[in-house]
Amino acid sequence: MSAYALVLTVFLACAVEAVEALTIVLAAGTTREWRSTMQGMGSALIVLALVVAALGPALQLIPITALRLVVGALLLVFGLQWLRKAVLRASGHKALHDETEAYKREVAAAEGAASGGRGVVRDWYAFTLAFKGVLLEGLEVAFIVLTFGQNQGSIPLAALGAVLAVVAVVVVGVLVRAPLARVPENSMKFVVGVMLTAFGIFWAGEGAGLAWPFKDAALLVLIPAIALYGLGCVAVFKRAGASGRPAVPSEVAQ
Repeated sequence: MSAYALVLTVFLACAVEAVEALTIVLAAGTTREWRSTMQGMGSALIVLALVVAALGPALQLIPITALRLVVGALLLVFGLQWLRKAVLRASGHKALHDETEAYKREVAAAEGAASGGRGVVRDWYAFTLAFKGVLLEGLEVAFIVLTFGQNQGSIPLAALGAVLAVVAVVVVGVLVRAPLARVPENSMKFVVGVMLTAFGIFWAGEGAGLAWPFKDAALLVLIPAIALYGLGCVAVFKRAGASGRPAVPSEVAQ
């Protein structure tokens, strides 16, 4: 994989997580109290830094073949989940993820929560809301950076993609002071789902001993093939929905 492809893939994946974290932070800060919100966000970033510092060196102790097999399998699981949701949303079988609605739900919950602080934290609800939101989304970012960076032998480049994504989302969020509702999140999730699925198949295959034809260039076939398959599923589900026939089982569309 080229350096540009690595940075771009990590950037897109981390941008989705950053948008969701920003929505939570904005809801907590604008509705409750910014100082406690910033304390919660800062505490989460410290925990994330400790996790990365611990896992980064640990990953280097794992044989690269075993690492690629495990990481490939995990990426495949995550990628298929993202791709499934993106396909269902694009075909109308699942509601589109709306950051404006998510923001409103977080605001309503924050407004109805009880007040009160603990120690130096004046608003415990704002603190915990920001902490949990940033930590959960941040853990996914850390996983993406460490796995992509370690497998490609360039954690700094993967980290660069993540930093660029977070900075871009934060700057836009600060400027507009609102959730990034205009970001085509479902399209981004479709692209990221395709990329994660392709890399998952590629790395798991390498870990299992498969010698891909043309090595990394095989991704140039895997990525468009998976994208075409996803778009084909969207078309089939849309056509089935228009005809009144169930395209997917109801439990799959949840």
